[in-house]
Amino acid sequence: MKFLAFADLHQDKKKLKSLVERAAKPDIDFVVCAGDLSIFGRGLREALEAFQTVRKKIYFIPGNHEEEIRGWEKLVEEYSFCENIHQKALVLENYVFLGYGGSGFSQQDIEFRKKAREWYGEHQGKKIILVTHGPPIGTKLDFIDGRQVGNLDYRRFIERIKPKVAISGHIHETAGIVDKIGPTQVINPGCEGMVIELK
Repeated sequence: MKFLAFADLHQDKKKLKSLVERAAKPDIDFVVCAGDLSIFGRGLREALEAFQTVRKKIYFIPGNHEEEIRGWEKLVEEYSFCENIHQKALVLENYVFLGYGGSGFSQQDIEFRKKAREWYGEHQGKKIILVTHGPPIGTKLDFIDGRQVGNLDYRRFIERIKPKVAISGHIHETAGIVDKIGPTQVINPGCEGMVIELK
């Protein structure tokens, strides 16, 4: 299983073209977007239309730029190849993708804690891929301006359930960086995107 992951496109047409071209290659099975396709909703429809032409699934969570826009869920539903996985568990082959979008700025998230307890009860021991918009705290992915700005609840969940991979974005300055939390590879694929292969 090989997929293209990206985040924080923010209506960049040149980067969008490049991502769509890479997604169309035959080695890519599907696409994962960790949020902020748009600039507060502007450019969201254009990006979804561009990915629709690839005719491969794009699994999407909202970033803080989408969660501010009323009706983003309905817009995503208009595109048959796009699937909203926010607060959902998606089973693909022998992996479970857990999606949690929005926020990005909060260092604690009560709603995520509730969802994390549910997910832990249902999916512990499985091969997990966690997709959040904001990064977990205490890695190279969330270190900016001399301090850690990531989310403590995401980190605790990662430490507990030990996903194979945790994908996030939001912090533009750490795009392209890969780190680890225990056995979990944590990745900010950025707007350039990264190809991830699971075996």
